[in-house]
Amino acid sequence: MHARLLITAAAATLLAACASQPTKSTTAATTSPAKPYSFVADPYPSTYQRIASPPVVITNATVLDGTGRRLDGAGVLMQDGKIVAVGTDIAVPADAIRVDGSGKWITPGIIDIHSHLGVYASPGVSANSDGNEATSPVTAQVWAEHSIWPQDPGFLTALAGGITSLQILPGSANLIGGRGVTLKNVPSTTYQGMKFPGAPWGLKMACGENPKRVYGQKGGPSTRMGNVAGYRAAFAEAAEYMKKRKGGDTGKRDLKEDTLAGAINGDIRVHIHCYRADEMATMIDLAKEFGFKISAFHHGVEAYKIADRLAAEGICGALWADWWGFKMESFDGIQEDIVMVDRAKNGCAIVHSDSEEGIQRLNQEAAKAMANGRRIGIDIAPEHAIRWITANPAKAMGIDGMTGTLEPGKMADVVLWNGNPFSSYAQAEQVYIDGARLYDRRDPRRQPKSDFMLGQDVIMLDKSRGGAR
Repeated sequence: MHARLLITAAAATLLAACASQPTKSTTAATTSPAKPYSFVADPYPSTYQRIASPPVVITNATVLDGTGRRLDGAGVLMQDGKIVAVGTDIAVPADAIRVDGSGKWITPGIIDIHSHLGVYASPGVSANSDGNEATSPVTAQVWAEHSIWPQDPGFLTALAGGITSLQILPGSANLIGGRGVTLKNVPSTTYQGMKFPGAPWGLKMACGENPKRVYGQKGGPSTRMGNVAGYRAAFAEAAEYMKKRKGGDTGKRDLKEDTLAGAINGDIRVHIHCYRADEMATMIDLAKEFGFKISAFHHGVEAYKIADRLAAEGICGALWADWWGFKMESFDGIQEDIVMVDRAKNGCAIVHSDSEEGIQRLNQEAAKAMANGRRIGIDIAPEHAIRWITANPAKAMGIDGMTGTLEPGKMADVVLWNGNPFSSYAQAEQVYIDGARLYDRRDPRRQPKSDFMLGQDVIMLDKSRGGAR
């Protein structure tokens, strides 16, 4: 009897002790809450580091600051990678490098929102053709950055044309082609060394002829209705995936769904290759159906037909100055397209290249649009037109808080031109990225060459002489 009482008492003491201690799962829940799932976590982060430079001041020039202002006889002070001051009365540090801009013009660095440099690199051979993953109509899982060849000579010829930042996109073979990436236009061994810190990804989509042409004999889509059905199916699936992830589902990660969910969530900007006005309207409705926002329609030769609607929806038109008629969906293009998109209230017009050659002279492409506007009685001042290749692409790419205008605190991405940048004789004389002079037309030491190009002149000379092969 006595032993039984001792056992009972010991059991009661043990139960009381257990009851007073929190369980292991309760402790874990209170000390380490589950981390929310991220659709845009970046395992390949930027390693870009600006090149150190002493302060630089350019004086006595005409300044187009990208905000709509023109300042004559003015200058720009760059220090520690940032714009410090813009105007006619600048306090200049004693150690500043002084550049006389008399007779010259200063603008923000030029930004190309639509480029395939690095993914369709030069030389243009099949070995360098890495821009379209044409294996399925929806390849949202691929990232253009993983195709970029930093040695593409096109980057440095673009630098000589004043390009300081550019968005590299997949091609337009697919309904949804994958993620695009924004780069700083600097020489680098790796693409991460060019990757613009803090820039959001873009999602490349395409409507119209290209997807149905590429996949018409490969299982579809083969029609425009098939295109739309394909977008809807992809986003419907992604919406379910996103809902489960946000609800705590810890199932298998899906790279394709991550990208589409990131777009629905507003973390990835949607850029759509689309020519016809009616198809742009359909894509706007698609975006509303699934809750994503279209940042810009690219190419958009019929954007002028719905310029007011684009402006009301806050969608930019990334357009050519005069490309048209090379296929049926481009047949109704007009040379006044950019001006018509621009003149709508709150319109956002962008001049883009989609060309390794056009990117070298985006300033002249913008000048064409200005001339086409004048022909129909619409005069565009240089201080306004510069926004088409600086502030507006920065806005659509989500980097306008960092670059695109010459405002104190922003990146010192600056171009010094030999005259009015909208002249056919205009040349970029000096190009600064984060305040460092990366290109100087008059100084061969500051005319960087791609590793691929080094030695090519010697090889070609030997060939011309019948020498080594």
